[in-house]
Amino acid sequence: QVQLVESGGELVQVGASPRLSCAASERISEHALAWWRQAPGKEREWLAVINWRGSIRDYTDSVKGRFTISRDNTKNTAFLQMDSLRHEDTAVYSCAAHRTPFGEGFDVADAQEYEYWGRGTQVIVSS
Repeated sequence: QVQLVESGGELVQVGASPRLSCAASERISEHALAWWRQAPGKEREWLAVINWRGSIRDYTDSVKGRFTISRDNTKNTAFLQMDSLRHEDTAVYSCAAHRTPFGEGFDVADAQEYEYWGRGTQVIVSS
């Protein structure tokens, strides 16, 4: 059972560039990793995904060009670099993992595809 723990959430100002981390309890080199967020009163939103090798990345339009997903399999950790934060980026950010031992494709924006989830870390963007 893989456990995921996010960190790096904080109160920041508009335009800030914090980096979130997602640490796994064990080897995750066969897993695609994704970041999601849930803002108050809104549904959970898929943000970004990175394949097991780190060679393929995809983003939802609202964060494309501002957020960057990455991973370090030697440390069993994924990252989300967030730049140019806006008020509407305020949310609880969670990471999730989906095992793809053969690199097979899946619906990255379907939360049910992910077997493992972290509890999240809160990011609040203020003026």
